[in-house]
Amino acid sequence: MIWNKPREAMDGEAMRNLQGERLKKTVDRVYHNVPFYREKMQAMGLEPGDIASIDDIVKLPFTTKQDLRDNYPFGLAATHKNDFVRIHASSGTTGKPTAVPHTRHDLEVFAECVCRSICCTGGTSEDVVQVAYGYGLFTGGLGLHDGATKLGAGVIPISGGNTNNQLTLMQDFGTTILACTPSYALFLSEALRDAGVDTSNLPLRIGIFGAEPWTANMKKEIEDGLNIEAFDIYGLSEIMGPGVSCSCPEKNGLHVCEDHFYPEIIDPDTFEQVGDGVTGELVFTHLTKEAMPLIRYRTRDLSALYHGDCACGRSNVRMDRVKGRSDDMLIIRGVNVFPSQVESVLLDLPEVEPHYMIIVDRKGTLDTIEVQVEIKDAAFSDEIGEVEALAAKIKAKLDSSLRVSTKVTPVQHKTIERSQGKARRVIDNRKKD
Repeated sequence: MIWNKPREAMDGEAMRNLQGERLKKTVDRVYHNVPFYREKMQAMGLEPGDIASIDDIVKLPFTTKQDLRDNYPFGLAATHKNDFVRIHASSGTTGKPTAVPHTRHDLEVFAECVCRSICCTGGTSEDVVQVAYGYGLFTGGLGLHDGATKLGAGVIPISGGNTNNQLTLMQDFGTTILACTPSYALFLSEALRDAGVDTSNLPLRIGIFGAEPWTANMKKEIEDGLNIEAFDIYGLSEIMGPGVSCSCPEKNGLHVCEDHFYPEIIDPDTFEQVGDGVTGELVFTHLTKEAMPLIRYRTRDLSALYHGDCACGRSNVRMDRVKGRSDDMLIIRGVNVFPSQVESVLLDLPEVEPHYMIIVDRKGTLDTIEVQVEIKDAAFSDEIGEVEALAAKIKAKLDSSLRVSTKVTPVQHKTIERSQGKARRVIDNRKKD
């Protein structure tokens, strides 16, 4: 089912005309209401009248997370605080959090986009959605909640954590759709197995997972463990939250709600747009946001775009699942390494569990990388030689894929701490130097 066919299956030219009209209005609003953007545009010799179509978006300045922090909390707002009806915030791990206000209209768009996403996965008003994303300042919980409510589905607002209760309600309330981070879905799968629950007897059929990068191999692990079909949902607090895009059963990318968020892929070095299918940094511009519309916001997420109709009936542009973040990239002895590369290698090995930790350090002037990986009980032998042979096998595959020498430390099942939210996969001790 397509929730909003006039928008989700819109003719390409008609969509670009709509985007152009909405962009002109947005640029006019921020120019006259947000000093930050007015000063940026004036410094570039730009006025709102210079933006005549969506193609002119390349004339506009970029916005970064640091810009939001520098204008904390509401320096980029285009409306008065009295118009805010909800304020979310992203994590403040490197300083103050990023404040994200919403007007009533903004929340209606939020619910609309998440509703489209749930439908995109095959969800209907007959489903029961267990929302195991965190509720609160994080956008995940309330975002999925409001979208499922708009669809008319049943909602279990359980939030994250309390795994025993998650399993109980999943069985007692007849959950058919699970929404959470992929790492927590993997954890729930393991908990169900440990509790002796046969997932084939559960009505659970769909998983809607996002908020962190995950590989195709991890997706298969989750699908097999929970006996479901898993879908990607993408979003970020600064743009809206979950529902900016979502995958469909065709599994050829995530459909972007491009009537509300205009996507670009740029080369992060030259800042120039790149063509379809080329991986680069994902950039979004708000087209309908009232409270705090952002122009060409650099997400740091690495993806690619694909235009053209999809067999599911939608014509909205598709984006690749996020491969990682440009600011998550580890540079080890001059080689670029992404955690997703490590995960892809590990999950191709039948002897290992989908739980690992990457520890980066510096010995003198030399960077080192250690990968701690859980070994399945059946493969973790009491014979030291067998464990060493397995470690050597894993190391050879990692070294070949990453093009850098790694240290592999096999550990027993359930040694690595489990996550009930976003998984922490990397410890970079160099940052403590």
